[in-house]
Formats: sequence, C-alpha cells, structure tokens
Amino acid sequence: MAATTPRPRVVLLDIEGTVCPISFVKDVLFPYALTALPTTLATSWTSPALAPYLAAFPPEHAASPAALTAHVQDLMRRDVKAPYLKALQGRLWAAGYASGALRAPLFPDVAPAIAAWTAREDGTPAAAAAPTQVVIYSSGSVAAQKLLFRHTNGEPADLTPVLSGFFDTVNAGPKQDKASYERIMADYDGGKVPAGEWLFLSDNVKEVEAAKEAGMQSVVVDRPGNAELEAGVRERHRVVTSFDELL
Repeated sequence: MAATTPRPRVVLLDIEGTVCPISFVKDVLFPYALTALPTTLATSWTSPALAPYLAAFPPEHAASPAALTAHVQDLMRRDVKAPYLKALQGRLWAAGYASGALRAPLFPDVAPAIAAWTAREDGTPAAAAAPTQVVIYSSGSVAAQKLLFRHTNGEPADLTPVLSGFFDTVNAGPKQDKASYERIMADYDGGKVPAGEWLFLSDNVKEVEAAKEAGMQSVVVDRPGNAELEAGVRERHRVVTSFDELL
C-alpha cells in the first residue's frame, strides 16, 4: 500500500471492470447463457435438477420452454437483474466452466495481488492468519462469483481457497447504497473489522462514493475497456490502473 494509506485488513473487490474486463460478462457470459439455454431446456425440462430453477420463475413464464426462453431473452435485453434469472444463468455457466468452454480472463495484476494480500509476512498462504483478507462484492450472484474465481486464467486457476467471503445484491443490497457496505462490514467476521480498515475497489464511481460514505477506504479502478471517467473524478478520488499500485 502507499505510505499515506493504512494497509487494509480487508480488500473488497468488485468484478466487472475491476478484476476482469466488462466485455467478459457482456460479450461472453451473457451470450453463452442465451446460446446454451434452448438445448438445456430441451434436454432437461422435466429433470429434477432443473426443477428448482424453473419453479423460481413466475408461473406464466415457466409454462413451456418457449415461454421461458422468451422471458429470459426479454430480461437480458433489458438488463433486469432478477434473482431467478441469475440463478439459471449460474447453472448454465457452471456447465460451460466445467466443459472448459468458459474461463474468466483476469487482468494480469489480479492473481498476483490477491496472492500478495492473502499471504503471511513469510509468504505462506494462510487466509485465517493473513494480514489482509480478500472479499468479493458483485451484482452477479454469489454462485456465479464462485464459478468465475474457480475457473480463471490466473495461476493458480482456482482462487476461491484464498477468498474469504462473497457478497451480492441479495445478501448485501444494491451496490450504490451506503447501507449495503455497512451490512457487509457488520456481517463479515462478526463486524470486528473497523470501517477504516476496509478497502473497496471498483470501476464504478458511485459505488466507490457509497463505500466511502460507509467509512471504507475506496479507490476507483480504471481498466482498458471501461467507460472514460467523468471530469473531476481524479480530483475527488484516488484512481489506479493496476492493483500493483496498492501493494
């Protein structure tokens, strides 16, 4: 960490535009789900394994494979983050990750930074004793987050063993609300970590501002492919282009 910034006890990471390109979700994961859905429904419509996912949909949209497909396409076109849609997407992505068709393209600095944050001073990975814990907070479901970090292009490919927690908009709340960050701090490790010893990293300026309002350290991450930052952002917030700047 920079000398002027206290080393955090917990680093809270956004995903899209922060640890991997925004294009991975929009241009790879979403299209994969749409492509895989018709075949999955055709082969597994009456499968007990699929039943809980179908039951979560409004009945009128789960009456037939065609109705469900049309509803999913509509939700995704309008970018509606319905929990039942996220759950079904997660199941489809799980099959894609398992087959090797999907792999999360982390920015090259991400895996080394996570390794550095979650290592003891002697360099031995030990999450329970690590000076810094790494926790994820994304609008994608917790299940989808775990899939992504279990199948990355990093080394090792599975980063979940060194991640200490996962939060989404279901168990924490909207990412632009101060209360969501307060809830995360209260829920994680019994609320033992003071707000000032958390560091939240996100490409979304409004999320960074909400985390700051909750008392966290918070930094804007400017990655290739992200939208250009608005005027004044660099004056109001610290902006980094790589996690290396935070080590």
